[in-house]
Amino acid sequence: MKSILEIMADELRPLFSARGYDEKFAMVKVSNRPDLCEYQCNGAMAAAKQYKKKPIDIATEVAEAARDCSMFSEVNAVMPGFINLRISNEWLADHMEKMAQQEKLGLNEESEPKTVVIDFGGANAAKPLHVGHLRSAVIGESIQRMARYMGNHVISDVHLGDWGLQMGLIITELQERKPELPYFDPDFKGEYPAEAPFTIAELEEIYPAASKKSKVDEVFAEKAHQATLRLQEGFAPYTAIWNHIMNVSKKDLKRNYDNLDVHFDLWKGESDAEPYIPGLIDDLVKKGLAVESQGALVVDIAEESDTREYPPCIVRKSDGAALYATSDLATIIQREQDFHPDRYIYVVDKRQELHFTQVFRVSRKAGYVKPETELTFLGFGTMNGKDGGPFKTRDGGVMRLEYLIHDINEEVEKKIREKGRVPEDEIAETVRRVGLAALKYGDLSNQATKDYIFDVDRFTSFEGNTGPHIQYMDVRIKSILTRYAEEKGAAAAQAAVIRPAESDSEKKLQMVLAKFGEAVESAWNEIAPHKICAYMSEVSDAFSAFYLDNNILGETDENRQKGFIALIRLTSRVLETCMDLIGVKAPDHM
Repeated sequence: MKSILEIMADELRPLFSARGYDEKFAMVKVSNRPDLCEYQCNGAMAAAKQYKKKPIDIATEVAEAARDCSMFSEVNAVMPGFINLRISNEWLADHMEKMAQQEKLGLNEESEPKTVVIDFGGANAAKPLHVGHLRSAVIGESIQRMARYMGNHVISDVHLGDWGLQMGLIITELQERKPELPYFDPDFKGEYPAEAPFTIAELEEIYPAASKKSKVDEVFAEKAHQATLRLQEGFAPYTAIWNHIMNVSKKDLKRNYDNLDVHFDLWKGESDAEPYIPGLIDDLVKKGLAVESQGALVVDIAEESDTREYPPCIVRKSDGAALYATSDLATIIQREQDFHPDRYIYVVDKRQELHFTQVFRVSRKAGYVKPETELTFLGFGTMNGKDGGPFKTRDGGVMRLEYLIHDINEEVEKKIREKGRVPEDEIAETVRRVGLAALKYGDLSNQATKDYIFDVDRFTSFEGNTGPHIQYMDVRIKSILTRYAEEKGAAAAQAAVIRPAESDSEKKLQMVLAKFGEAVESAWNEIAPHKICAYMSEVSDAFSAFYLDNNILGETDENRQKGFIALIRLTSRVLETCMDLIGVKAPDHM
């Protein structure tokens, strides 16, 4: 379904062409002076230069012809050469009704759906999720929802950090604490225990203790390094411990991600890329791309068009160890074999930009991806406290994500109980949904690449540009629809159709709803969830103005009331679709 701007341009193109002007000048945009007009065509200004005529003369010719178009209620040519347009209320109501009849509300899905791999940057196994993991989770989840809604085939991968020195540190610390375990008995034969020798709480304490010890104890650090190498060589006892670490970690990570309503198709990690690394190194050497430099193997990624200096990508250290770049390149080879993606999107801290520039360039130089494959790095900014610095706990530590969620929910519950509108048996679920909206909208309403201040009080407010406010608007609409159906019957509610607007606020709401498809397509094309949030805010404001202008349930004109009902029903569908695209649901009461 074409947008209103596209339809307007379609109407104006033949009018320009019939008068000897190029159709390209028939572009229409939303007016920045709504007091003068709703839409505007400025093509006569550019056409005047090409055709050596006064802009107002061209605008007048086209405007006179456009007055016969049924979609316009008003067309005026104004100095120095603008064509001001107002849309017909009858045409707009018909357009709204057509939109309401479509499952995806007039959205134009991808004409050529793509296979898209979304990499969430990877939390580390054996460590709890902290606030630093929030952005990749909520931004990535929104992106995968938008990608699917647009008709693409999506493979999302949490891509855990599960194969580095941290594993050797944990194994070595575990051996010092529990040397009697069979994994450390060289004479042990048979099956290793199915039960992990630690709980998630113990595991999360073991790693920081081991990491701290390795910084002051050289002997311990060397043991950890050797344990890491033995694990990566496939030493059976350490592999068994590693499996325990992964099983315990994944269970806890999944619980935390579920609390955020964030989900992945794949729970892969760096370890899954390990088998591909030897072949990768050999291939880069054979192609003459990887060369020795001070004992390490590096790939030059510099290009003639570069305006800055890029260091070479190190794919193997002088001691033979692989690096993150090696692992990410091997992962691309694995994904190419398994999925043949058309596009990759990496949702990672923006400080990793150089790393991914190196990985992308090596992938292209080596031919691991097709020339037309899109490699997108979405680097996000940091979440900061009110002091402008990194978000911390009161004692200065890094806050666990589950504690942040708890603090948000605690504040939300306090506000919900103060209002006293939610039945007791719904409070827990309402708090969960509203808390998630506060958290996700608070993050996603900011442009992903920018840093932002995390403000619990502002994000949990039921007023202003917040997630709870958006939810409250939808809850209000659903309450009206329910009461209308109870009074008039479900059949009457379903039979209601959108009518031509009779007030400015009614028309404004219709015009904002008509932008749904454009908003979603733009957000996806630019990988910009904040545009969904901005659009929801615009819809909510337009509905609020309409609601204040009209006593919907008290309207005595039955047909007019039905028009109101049909319009707010569409408003609810638009809001709920947008909320779903950022991973949020409205409760039944607020």
